[in-house]
Amino acid sequence: MKKTFFGFKLTLRQWFLSIAIILSMCVPLQTKAQEAESGNTATEELVNMGFENVRCTENDEERIYTIENNVYKAQGFGIAKAIDIIQQQGLPENKRCKVIVTHLEIPELSLTYQPTTGNDSISGHNKAGWETSYVIGDSWKEVKKEKAKNSSRFKVDILIYPQLSFKNLIITQIYQVLFTMNPAIEISFWPGMKFTGQVIVPIYNDGYSIYQDKVHPGYITLSQRFRLPYNIKGKATVGYFNADRYGVDLMLFRPFKDERFSLEGRVGYVGIGYWDGFSLHYDTDMTWTWTVGANFYWPKYNTQFSLKGEQYLMGEKGVKFEMIRHFRYASVGFYAQKGQHANSNGGFRFQVLLPPYKQKRHKVIPRVSTSYHMGIVYNAGNEQYYYRQYRSEANENIMNNNSFNPFFIKSELSNNY
Repeated sequence: MKKTFFGFKLTLRQWFLSIAIILSMCVPLQTKAQEAESGNTATEELVNMGFENVRCTENDEERIYTIENNVYKAQGFGIAKAIDIIQQQGLPENKRCKVIVTHLEIPELSLTYQPTTGNDSISGHNKAGWETSYVIGDSWKEVKKEKAKNSSRFKVDILIYPQLSFKNLIITQIYQVLFTMNPAIEISFWPGMKFTGQVIVPIYNDGYSIYQDKVHPGYITLSQRFRLPYNIKGKATVGYFNADRYGVDLMLFRPFKDERFSLEGRVGYVGIGYWDGFSLHYDTDMTWTWTVGANFYWPKYNTQFSLKGEQYLMGEKGVKFEMIRHFRYASVGFYAQKGQHANSNGGFRFQVLLPPYKQKRHKVIPRVSTSYHMGIVYNAGNEQYYYRQYRSEANENIMNNNSFNPFFIKSELSNNY
């Protein structure tokens, strides 16, 4: 018995075989369409939540996302939320899913899920299958061709940095105290770039410094972040820093293959400059400062150990040991140091995350909030002249420096919340 099929006379067996071939061709197309739709749905959901610089692309080997968390102040918590969304919308079948986390459009780390036999998808809060690493690979070259949704460029943040300082140097007064509220404008115009302009507003000054009685500028900086081959990350900054210094600063970070171990280096060329109100008094003499150090990160306790050789602002050289433990909402550390012409010194430092912990932009309206962190360094040796250093940006601190540590992010993925 023969049937007509698009003008051709076929036997019943040939007719069924033709239908089977057509269906087998359609099924992969339908699967690919479903996978693409899953990726698009996830990106839309991420954008709706406020994540920035969101992208998605797919090839035969992997699906690649990029995200930038400017919603949650705790980076690890925000990244975990993004992974939840990606999982809930469905992971690709029989191939990798990679998420590249960026900061100011520069890749910081990657999270990769590799499906195994019999376990091609995961959902809910189970994020144990994701591996974290500083290694980005060639995935970034492919995904960065896609247009970023909800770009972070030209968006203004107005952050209020509270600062508490105190010292005990005179017999007649237990502590000389200074408390300031320091609003800062932060904006990025191109990948890796950030401008910061800050004003220091004294709230309470109990004999701490006569120059702190007036409103005056704080950080005025232009920084550029970049990524080099071999997973080297860096930042160059020029402008007016803290500690009455202006100049240029370069920082580099290089993880080893075993990413628990890393090297870091820093060099600065700075001069003295201080504000009397809005009048800047400065010295044209410049000096070099530098830091070279090695780090070990203990993932079980999210604790970092560092040993550094340094040259400080007075020109003296010294060594410093640090131990810092990181939590979701705080970082606590101890340090000890010995330098030329100075007694041994040490102390502790802590940094805490400031509420509100979640923040969202409203289109192009400047976002106003507290700064991400607030902290204090306690100088147990009461050293006034030696061991002095500067910070090149308002948000530079021990907690922020650990924000994109892959082991810390992995621990946040494992936490239930």
